[in-house]
This record gives sequence, C-alpha cells and structure tokens, in this order.
Amino acid sequence: MSFPAKVRIREVAPRDGFQSIEHCLPTPTKLKIIETIAKSGIRDIEVTSFVSPKAVPQLSDGAELVGMVPRQGLVLSALVANVVGAKNALTAGVDELVVVISATEEHNRANLRRSIGESVSGLDEIFSVAREKGVRVNGAIAVSFGCPYQGEVSETEVFRLAEAYASRGATRVIMADTTGMAIPPQVAEMVLRFQTAFPDVELGLHLHNNRGTAMTNLYVGLLSGVCTFDTALGGIGGCPYVPRAAGNLATEDVVYMLEQLGVETGIDLMTTIRAARVLEKILGYQLPGQVMKSGPRDPKSAAALIGSGPCSR
Repeated sequence: MSFPAKVRIREVAPRDGFQSIEHCLPTPTKLKIIETIAKSGIRDIEVTSFVSPKAVPQLSDGAELVGMVPRQGLVLSALVANVVGAKNALTAGVDELVVVISATEEHNRANLRRSIGESVSGLDEIFSVAREKGVRVNGAIAVSFGCPYQGEVSETEVFRLAEAYASRGATRVIMADTTGMAIPPQVAEMVLRFQTAFPDVELGLHLHNNRGTAMTNLYVGLLSGVCTFDTALGGIGGCPYVPRAAGNLATEDVVYMLEQLGVETGIDLMTTIRAARVLEKILGYQLPGQVMKSGPRDPKSAAALIGSGPCSR
C-alpha cells in the first residue's frame, strides 16, 4: 500500500460545524475557537459562509469574524453560493472562495433556492471577481455520492459540475459526501475517474459520517492519491438540508490515523485534542470525536491528557 507523503487538512468546523449549532455563538467565542485550532498547526480554515443570514443566522457575523482572525500564515476561506456572497467575502478579505453547487436539483433548490442551471450560470461572474482580486476559487459539489431527497446521484451530473469548475480555473474541486452515503468502492471509482478527467486539478474530499463509513472512505481516498481532506474539530457539523445530519470526520481522529500511517500533516495531535476538548466545554455537550476521549497512542501522553484510569474521560 502506498500513501501520499503529506496531506492537506482543511478545517471546516467554523463554517460547517458552527452552522449545525442551534444557538448563535458570540463572535468572540468563535474567534477563540479558531485561534485554538490554529495553535495546532492547521493552516487552512473554512472560517464562515457568506449566504443569506435568514438561511444561516449563525454565520451572519462572517465579515466581522474574518476581520478579527489574526492571519499568521493562515489561509482563510469562506463558502459562497452566488456573486453577491463572493463580493462580500472578497471585501471581508478572505484568501479563498468555496463555491458550492449540489449534484441534484432537489438538494440545490433546498440548499441554495435555485436550480443547478442558475447556479452554473453565475460561475463566470464569481470567478471573474475573484480573479480581479487574485483570490483562488474552490468548487464544491454537494451530495456527490448520494442525495437525501432522490437517493442515487448521477455521476454524469457530478462530472458536469467538475468540468464547470475546472474549465473556469478552480484551484481544486471538492467532492462532498453531504449525506454520508458513500461506500469505499464508490469513492475509489469516483476519485480515479476524476484523476483521469482532470489530471491537473487538485481533488479534495469532504466526508460526513451519517452512516459510519467516513473514515474508511477517507482511507480509500488516501490510497487512491487524494491529498486534501475536509475535517471538523470534534466531529461537529452537518448540512441543514439533510435530515438528521451527522457531523464531519473529527480532525483529531484523522490526524491520529494519518500520524500512525506515517503521513505528514503538519498538525500537532496533542494540541488538536486539547482544542477539541475546549470546543466541547464551550458547547456544553459531548462531541462525536473519539480520539479526544481516548487520547493519543502513547499511554503516558494519554494519561496526562485524559486521566490515568482505563475508563476515565
């Protein structure tokens, strides 16, 4: 088995994670969490979204938050759905845009209030305003592996959207398993097909854990040569338009596995675990991440962080 020597982890808790929290977090609290995340060595952070505050009130402070985050080598990205959001994100000073379109009509209308055709027709203007500012654009394809409304998703539609992004100069394309419906053979097939069709475009995977297969899917993606993965501290997150949505892969869980595989992330595991525990304390409920509960592999380090008893928190 051959793994990439190094991978990029994009931390999405401040966007995908926070949007799933019912009560609105104060902006200074969000900033504290982001600064805690950054101490671990994570450099790519999806910090917010610039969408209608009526749709996602939790993230209505996006511009203020972007302005407060100390850069110190961080790459801050924001999710946008149209040119209005893109312009607002660029004005706020983000380093990258993440444009999202769903691979099915029903999810796109639920998530973005428009058809796929309308979303695609707006890409030229989004890429144009980003290019003027010298800002990179990532193209995300929601429900790439399965849709909560229609079930199976057409691979043809997924790759039509990938082509729409790639042809306009996207830095990377992110295939999102928004529903956690993907299985390992499907991931391997989609990754290979993407690499064949777009050999010069970076591919990222954004994997939710609704059905408990996300870590296995990441492992298969890793074996297939994917070097960019979206994760969320503590495993928080979930699309508002996926019924009973589960969270993302926990950043600390992924860093633990990659570290054991000898794959470099540039992220300190112990600091990430501490950050996840800080997040859990702030939110006031147990998070789904596992390594934050058990600690690292070394027993002494685990005991120092978690406690000495075999069943301690």
